Amino acid sequence: MCVKMNKKPFDCVEMKHQAAEKVQARLAEMTPEEQQAYWDHLTAVFHDEQARRRREKYGDDDAAVA
Repeated sequence: MCVKMNKKPFDCVEMKHQAAEKVQARLAEMTPEEQQAYWDHLTAVFHDEQARRRREKYGDDDAAVA
């Protein structure tokens, strides 16, 4: 069996660090109030997506979602 090897394995820690640097750069230009609004918005987007996926999986039955 022939296994294709990448020249460099995927480095998830490096990817995490790069993403954190991007977020930090974005936040550095914001006031504390803007930062709070940024996180509130992302949290709302996350909760909406989570609810959508639950509806897809369980249907509109609220008892199954809880």
